[in-house]
Amino acid sequence: MAADKKKFWDKIAEKYSRDPIADPQSYQIKLDITREYFHPDMRVLEIGCGTGSTALYHAPAVARIDAFDLSDTMIEIAKRKAEDAAVTNVHFHQGDVTAMSGSDELYDAVMAHSLLHLLEDRERVLKKAHAMLKPGGVFISSTACLRDFSCYIRAALPVMQLIGKAPYVGSFTQEELINEMARAGFSVVHQWCPGKNKATFLVATKAL
Repeated sequence: MAADKKKFWDKIAEKYSRDPIADPQSYQIKLDITREYFHPDMRVLEIGCGTGSTALYHAPAVARIDAFDLSDTMIEIAKRKAEDAAVTNVHFHQGDVTAMSGSDELYDAVMAHSLLHLLEDRERVLKKAHAMLKPGGVFISSTACLRDFSCYIRAALPVMQLIGKAPYVGSFTQEELINEMARAGFSVVHQWCPGKNKATFLVATKAL
């Protein structure tokens, strides 16, 4: 299954990199809110970093970002972007988030944007992210909660998957996602959704 997912994202990586951001205003708001939680000596982990745009944007605000993605091609593009921008404190790596192992309490923040709905073992990844955060650390995510979306989008997705135009997407509500985060040990401190059929942006903390 991981190999199939990797093949899908490798195939669309170049197009994904070229496509404009669907909702740039909401994206900028999420970036601005995230910056409020960052400080210059932080070490940050991003899982599912894609072609690296978010990590590179935040690079000046923190000490180091370790960014992982399942797709080799996504990571190759991200590394080119970092080199072109002369960014040296973001370290891009290919890796499957569901198989990641790392030292507990290593990071001050973990980001997972446009990722959680793509995971079949979402709760296990949330628990892993919680373990990798230092006490008081923040988990920042943007997630398509499909069961809150319009029925025509939910109906179209299986057809797109059948013809290879869409990956696996889990179906859950925003409330269900928040409950999953709570079971993993997180407390949600900021919650925002810009509108119908839009991703839910959450900031959650790990207790001190």
